[in-house]
Amino acid sequence: MDYERAAGQSPGGASIIAFPSAAKGGTVSRIVAKLGGPVTTARADVDSIATEHGAVRLRGMDLQQRVRAMIDLAAPSHREALARAARELYARDNP
Repeated sequence: MDYERAAGQSPGGASIIAFPSAAKGGTVSRIVAKLGGPVTTARADVDSIATEHGAVRLRGMDLQQRVRAMIDLAAPSHREALARAARELYARDNP
């Protein structure tokens, strides 16, 4: 966590998190609609995310823009399920 915050606060610095979009031979998405455990990096500390499907600068995006950008970084086989889950979560949280 400290290195991400320090990178973002350094002159000209940026926090970049890179990871594969899927695990277990592509059967499990590493990009999820809802977090199920503790998060060590605050949303405000992340500048950019990268997977093998691209990279996106999240800083300055609102939540809906972030969701769409993250879905676009997911493995293509997981994008539809992630979009559906995001719509369901949004509908539930905004009756």
